[in-house]
Amino acid sequence: MATKHEVIREELGRYLAASKRQKGEILDRLEKTLYMHRKAIIRRFRVLQTRKEGVDWTDRRGRSVYYGKDATEVLREIWEISHECCAERLAEIRAEYVSKLKRDGMWKHSDEATGKLLAMSIGTIKSRLSSFDRVVSGGGRCMTKPSSLKEIIPVRRGPWENPPPGFLEADTVAHCGNDASGEFAYTDICLTWCFLKAQMTKDKRPTLESVNAMFSRSPFEWTLIDPDSGSEFVNWHLYDWCLRKRVSMTRIRPGMKNDHGHIEQKNDKNVRKFAGYVRIDDEKRLATWKKLLDRLEVYVNHFLPSMKCVEKFRLNISHFSRRYDKPMTPYRRFMEHPAIPLAAKEKMSAFHETLNPKILHDDILKLCTSPFSSDTNLALRIVRRGGF
Repeated sequence: MATKHEVIREELGRYLAASKRQKGEILDRLEKTLYMHRKAIIRRFRVLQTRKEGVDWTDRRGRSVYYGKDATEVLREIWEISHECCAERLAEIRAEYVSKLKRDGMWKHSDEATGKLLAMSIGTIKSRLSSFDRVVSGGGRCMTKPSSLKEIIPVRRGPWENPPPGFLEADTVAHCGNDASGEFAYTDICLTWCFLKAQMTKDKRPTLESVNAMFSRSPFEWTLIDPDSGSEFVNWHLYDWCLRKRVSMTRIRPGMKNDHGHIEQKNDKNVRKFAGYVRIDDEKRLATWKKLLDRLEVYVNHFLPSMKCVEKFRLNISHFSRRYDKPMTPYRRFMEHPAIPLAAKEKMSAFHETLNPKILHDDILKLCTSPFSSDTNLALRIVRRGGF
């Protein structure tokens, strides 16, 4: 059966030689045959009439696609390994990811596709990322309760003014699922250089043990810890520990999550994105979750870049504009900060050279699916994308 283009081409000669009445009859017949508007048929006749013979007139509308399917697949792999970074952060870290994967023989893409990946502008990366599927989790429960000992510990007010390493915010993330009764796991999380530690309850002593474990493996000295006003932090155990370690302690205003804007964001990106809102209430799941956090802490600190707001100014009564610095990983900020001793930088650099983002990503994915496979919501969330 002839196509519409072929039928119109056959009728072109008769249409050009016909009278006005005959042209109307030809258009009426083609309208019924091709199910096209007569104005569209006339435009087709005009285009065919003006084209030169012997020239291949394929459809050339628009600019040809430069970043094809191969470049998109390369970008998708790097994007998934980077924990679904935004375009600005992904553009800064892509070269290091490619270098690490090539070093370990895990890069399977052609030189042409690799070159296109490294040449992509931020605008192109944004356009491609907008078509990728993202996972959005539901909300959870608030587990913060009123506490005492609030007159001794001062309240911190105002934003951080780019403090040196050692000024940390601290918070807990509950893994209770839909039921807040009984015992279930919590994750302690500290800001700046991200520290993660799992514990079964929100009691004072397990929280103190978690803080002490994070303090012992910190690559820099702690100067101040700034938790929320929950009883797991605001207690005599942690306060006495801070006095012994010569670490200052402040707290935020009760119920004011905006005072903890940095750590609240990390709760979502560094914990909820991986565990979702499943319930962890047995030792087997907790042990697996601890293994996952050990790898996740390294992955976040060494391979997930972040941006810091360096300037904020008011445009009008209700709108602000912000300017951010160049995206950098916590590892890169650690290496470039003048307050960090040279010996600590050399030790951290040697450890960084042994890491591979894809291996860490795959280990996290494996651990993320194994202990929570019985949870329907998380299983569907992981299977739908093939990853966390």
